[in-house]
Amino acid sequence: MIRYTIITVLLVLAAFVVQQFLPAFTGFHNSRVLLVQLVFLCAAVTVESPAMLLLALISGFLWDANSVTGPHGGDPEVYTQPVESIRFGSSILLFAGMGYLMQGIQPLFRQGKWYLSVALSGIAVFLYLAAEYATISFIRGGFILTKATLMQMAYTSLATMLFSPLVFWLLFSIASLCQYSINPDADKKNRRRTF
Repeated sequence: MIRYTIITVLLVLAAFVVQQFLPAFTGFHNSRVLLVQLVFLCAAVTVESPAMLLLALISGFLWDANSVTGPHGGDPEVYTQPVESIRFGSSILLFAGMGYLMQGIQPLFRQGKWYLSVALSGIAVFLYLAAEYATISFIRGGFILTKATLMQMAYTSLATMLFSPLVFWLLFSIASLCQYSINPDADKKNRRRTF
């Protein structure tokens, strides 16, 4: 369990590096694959709550650290107007909320129904983006949701969801190397069938 958790933390850190090189899909309203959120969501359903909260803390902290460049969005001589964005640490709460959403279907995942987690990962990413947009709109003092913004959130969620089977395959491979069962109920059913 500990080896698997350490490897998932390293996988989240690797996702931050790869995320920097992923381009936006300009033909689909500048949507992109949110690899960090995807790796976190897929890992969140495979671990217990304390490990999920550790992953949420690391992911949210690094996501905010990656987004914040200093006071008022950077050098005060260059950026004279304050940037209207969410506060540092808010992403930790958003990641934890997504993680608990994934933990809600963990009993089904443990039975071997991982494909439900694939669909929920797309929904969770959409809810994450909607919550982030609502928070930023609240800080700005006005809520304007355009069709282009909604389409960007939808396409980003769909693109991210399409890559989740690959991440689940990677997590299953890591779990087998660590001799950790991420769906023990399905393993018990398979053992009963063999007897």
